[in-house]
Amino acid sequence: MTEASWDEPPGGTPRGTLVVLPGRGETAASYERFGRRLSADAYKVRLVPVDLDDLDDVTDAVGKLLADESLPAPKVLVGSDSGATLAATLADELPVDAVVLAGLALPDSAGVDSWEAEIDARTACPVHTRVIDGDPGFARGALNDPLPWSSLTLTAPDKPVLVLHGTADPVTSATAAVASYAGVPTARVRLVEGGRHDVLNDATHRSVAASVVLFLESLRLGPELPTIVKEA
Repeated sequence: MTEASWDEPPGGTPRGTLVVLPGRGETAASYERFGRRLSADAYKVRLVPVDLDDLDDVTDAVGKLLADESLPAPKVLVGSDSGATLAATLADELPVDAVVLAGLALPDSAGVDSWEAEIDARTACPVHTRVIDGDPGFARGALNDPLPWSSLTLTAPDKPVLVLHGTADPVTSATAAVASYAGVPTARVRLVEGGRHDVLNDATHRSVAASVVLFLESLRLGPELPTIVKEA
């Protein structure tokens, strides 16, 4: 997989930078819709390929992006599946302003029996189904690939974190995914009703993207994440 990037519309002022760590099997094509949507809101989006057999190389690549002064702050690490797990482990190590964890994968997360079962586990969105089903670079059966962590204890980072997880995720239960973040002042936990594992690209991708944008806009006001829109 090669790196991919999406930029703000011509003439726009960028509002921050998202560094995306994809999950098992995914390619840049899986994030075309997400990248275009967030860049349309003037956030620069950079996707870094993740080789689970060489996490040091991935960390170095992310570090170089974060050190690029042409990329505006706040700089936020966004991960899905194993990319979310990696982002969670790197959150306090890297100079990021916040992290977004979508569809965390854990050492005891479930696998799949077939390609049809994998699609069903990943998404209910017909558009995303067509994208991954027609992507020759997508690694089918990747949800069965072992994670590089035989055991893992996640802790909330000392910086803002948004956790997004589907209530119908058959790979990692919502209870297990959010356990380390529930009730933490720096964390915002959002459960997506009926959401499956690829929560950024599920049927509710618009609402999930909106939740990400709200988090980012609050982050721009301060690490305490001030509320922008509230009930009267």
